[in-house]
Amino acid sequence: MSSTMQHVVDVTDADFEQVVVEGSKQRPVVVDLWAAWCGPCRTLGPLLEKVAKERGGAFLLAKLDVDANSVGQALLQAVQSQSIPTVVAFRDGQLASMFIGAYPEPEVNRFVDSILPTEADQVTAEAQAVEDTGDVDAAVARYREALTQDPQNREAAVGLARILADRGQGDEARQLVAPHLPDPEAERVHAQLEVAEWASEPLDGSLGSSKRLAASGNWREALESMLSTLPDDRDEARQAMLTVFAVMGDDDPLVGEFRRKLTNALF
Repeated sequence: MSSTMQHVVDVTDADFEQVVVEGSKQRPVVVDLWAAWCGPCRTLGPLLEKVAKERGGAFLLAKLDVDANSVGQALLQAVQSQSIPTVVAFRDGQLASMFIGAYPEPEVNRFVDSILPTEADQVTAEAQAVEDTGDVDAAVARYREALTQDPQNREAAVGLARILADRGQGDEARQLVAPHLPDPEAERVHAQLEVAEWASEPLDGSLGSSKRLAASGNWREALESMLSTLPDDRDEARQAMLTVFAVMGDDDPLVGEFRRKLTNALF
């Protein structure tokens, strides 16, 4: 990777994954797809470099020659663009936004503004860092501050709801995650709230016993019991297992094990 200035780099097939995809988990990366024969690219390229320099590292500009790198052609296909210049922004390892053509400077700046973290995003990141240290009260205060700045901020809403759910403040937690469903993290908090309610609901029969096992955190016993109730209560038992899967998360080995068992039992 060669650097043309502090916040502008040339990327190739060899380092695209590291610089663009992984790099965008640290700060947004704007990819300029260009070619030497492209007249508008010669207009847009220097403009993008100027904006990158003015923003002082708020984002990385990655210049990618589409004629010399197959990843450039693949990216054009992925965003359904048939022309260059095409500019694609990545955030958190994912494609976030794009535009096609030689935008004027005010439009380029508006595009950059749209993909940079807001003040609420920055406060949310601070809240997450504080939460990781175990200072939950301080994290709650930061999450609430972020939501005051941006009531629609998903990360802040889900982060606060996660803490409130752990504290048994289910009503507010549910209100916070509802607008963000079916986001996976919001779904996880929502499922956590539902499982917590199983501890106090008047649940009868074998499935009721299974749900109480889940509410007490006996995951394997709960899933085994739910699986055994499928012949008598197919839909509700299946939904109960899916709710438990959502709480545990796909990375838990038990989830993979019992997803297979559930599939085999249903089909």
